[in-house]
Amino acid sequence: MAEDFNASKPIYLQLADRINRQILRKELETGQKLPSVREMAIQSGVNPNTVQRTYSELERMGSVESKRGQGTFVTEDQSVLNQLRQRLKKEQISSFFEDMKEMGFTADEMISGLEEYISDEERGETND
Repeated sequence: MAEDFNASKPIYLQLADRINRQILRKELETGQKLPSVREMAIQSGVNPNTVQRTYSELERMGSVESKRGQGTFVTEDQSVLNQLRQRLKKEQISSFFEDMKEMGFTADEMISGLEEYISDEERGETND
């Protein structure tokens, strides 16, 4: 099944982000083998060279480890996973902050809105 990608960011980085999120959500477990480059290319609907670049980027980040002749595996290094979690948290907050700032919200309004949202979520209320 081909995935949807946007034009604002290179596909290999979008694919790396998706895999990192799967790791943090534990959809991919530590030590788990990733699909082969060819399998991932077919699943994602992208060129195998793009997947190879994705796997190289993930290895550079420390999210995965390549074992010659065996494949690519999710790292078991918890400190690397904690760093990944913190990096993704910061990216999400930065994106949220920039979007809200563009709409004219102040920092205090953002904090107030977040507190209200969290409170509603904890009570099981949703306001779509």
